[in-house]
Amino acid sequence: MNPDSSTVERSDKHGLAAGAAAAAPSPDWTIPQGWEQYTADEHAVWKTLFERQTRLLPGRACDAFVEGMRALPIGADEIPDFRRLSDVLMKRTGWQVVAVPGLVPDEVFFEHLAHRRFPAGNFIRKPHQLDYLEEPDVFHDVFGHVPMLMNPVIADFIQAYGEGGLRAQRLGRLPQLARVYWYTVEFGLLRQRDGLRIYGAGIASSYTESRFCLESDSPNRIRFDLERVMRTRYRIDDFQETYFVLDDLEELLALSRIDFGPLYERLGSGPEYDPGDVLPQDEVIHRGSGSYHHPQQEG
Repeated sequence: MNPDSSTVERSDKHGLAAGAAAAAPSPDWTIPQGWEQYTADEHAVWKTLFERQTRLLPGRACDAFVEGMRALPIGADEIPDFRRLSDVLMKRTGWQVVAVPGLVPDEVFFEHLAHRRFPAGNFIRKPHQLDYLEEPDVFHDVFGHVPMLMNPVIADFIQAYGEGGLRAQRLGRLPQLARVYWYTVEFGLLRQRDGLRIYGAGIASSYTESRFCLESDSPNRIRFDLERVMRTRYRIDDFQETYFVLDDLEELLALSRIDFGPLYERLGSGPEYDPGDVLPQDEVIHRGSGSYHHPQQEG
C-alpha cells in the first residue's frame, strides 16, 4: 500500500513530532539506542558536527562544560554509546542517558528528569540539516546536554526541574516554568572571571548561535531574574533576542529550593514580556541593537 502524502511529509519526524504516527514504544517511551545500527554516514555526520563545534567552543564555552566534555567517553569518530556515557555519569552524579525516539510527552520528560534519567533522541540529523534541525537529535542531546550533567550543581538542578515540572503541570503553570528551562539549561549564559561563557545546550550544540549569543551586537544580555524570566516569551524559530546571564551556576541550585507556589500565584496576573523587551528594572549587561531580528531599526 502506498503511503498517503501526509505520511510522507512526516516520515523524517521522530517521537511526538511525527504526529499521529507517534505511538509510544513503551510506557516511558524508552527504546534501545541501537548503537550497532548506526551507519558510516551517520557517524560521519556526528564527526563533522563534533569537529567544527569543538574548534569553535574554546573561549566560548564555560569551564564546567569543558571539564565535563573532557571526562566523558565522547570523541569525533563515532556517535557515543549511551551505555558508556551512563557508566561515567552514574559514578559522578548519579545520572544516566536513556534513548527515546525523539520528542516525548511532557509528563514522561519530567518523570525521567526527576529520576536522573536524561532522555536523548537516538537519531542524528541528515547532512543537509547541519545548521538547523527542528527536533533535538543525538548531537544536541548528547554533545549539548551531557557534559553539563557531569557538574553536580546542574545535575541537582535538572532533577529538581523534573520534579517541579510535574507539579507545574498539575497546577497549569507549565508554560511559565518551561521558560526557566529554556533560558537556563537550553540558552543560558554564565559570567565567568574571563568573560561571558555558554552553558546552555541549545547554544553549545549550535555552530551559528554559539557565535551570535556572545559576539553579535543584536541580542540583549540581561542579568537573570527568576520572575522576569518566567514572564518572558522566547523564540523557537530563530536566534534568541535576549539571553539571561548567571554570575554563578550555584544560583540554579538556589532556584531548586524555592517554593514556587507564591510565585505561581503572582504570575496569574501582571505583564507578559516579548522576547526582545528591556525593562527599566533590568540589570542590563548589553543592550542589543535588535539589528538581526528588526533590521528596520538600523540607522
